[in-house]
Amino acid sequence: MNEQGPPGRGQKPRPQGLHDRLLESLGPAITGGDYPPGTVLRTDELERRYDVSRTVVREAVRVLESMHLVESRRRVGVTVRPTEEWDVFDPQIIRWRLAGPDRPRQLRSLTALRSAIEPAAAALAAEHATPEQCAELTEHALNMVATSRGQQLPAYLIHDVAFHRVILRASGNEMFARLGDVVAEVLTGRTEHRIMFTDPDPEAVTLHVRVAEAVRAGNAEAAERYTREITVGALRELDILAP
Repeated sequence: MNEQGPPGRGQKPRPQGLHDRLLESLGPAITGGDYPPGTVLRTDELERRYDVSRTVVREAVRVLESMHLVESRRRVGVTVRPTEEWDVFDPQIIRWRLAGPDRPRQLRSLTALRSAIEPAAAALAAEHATPEQCAELTEHALNMVATSRGQQLPAYLIHDVAFHRVILRASGNEMFARLGDVVAEVLTGRTEHRIMFTDPDPEAVTLHVRVAEAVRAGNAEAAERYTREITVGALRELDILAP
């Protein structure tokens, strides 16, 4: 079965209702530093500021608590937690941080994570990928080639995200597979915030094809090497486009 990214930004659902709209205001304000760690947010103040009911505030706060962004204490209020306690792998937190002032550092941090994980995942994929997964990789790599010219970045992104999801899933390691949403947010954030060239780097496109070929051939060493070259190239692009 081919893995396609839904419209918009990968796995992102469209906000619905007051609680979601409040969440989309509070979350970026916290991750962007408008409410730094230690800030106490009082429910009544949030009700007035955002013109919502107490129930809506509580629903939004519950979600923020699940992300470890805040903690609620009776008679104190809602306190923003230290950055090191945040669930930094949560796709929504990644999305908010990439939309904020700390975008370049966040992108480097996430790309460094990719550099550590994805080459090893590709090597494992060369050993464990099923014929169906090999076919998916080839299809997405060829579609990346087809959409890599003519400023078709949204179409290219769909296949880029799907390609990397398949690599992580085909590794046979459930921990790696769970990072699919993280990688999807990184790739989507780079595209949406225009931290890519108008057309993808031809060398990077070719490397994706070579990774697919290496996985299909069961060549773990080559799959790892080519994937590492992809992540190194991504860091090089950041140096140019997000210094």
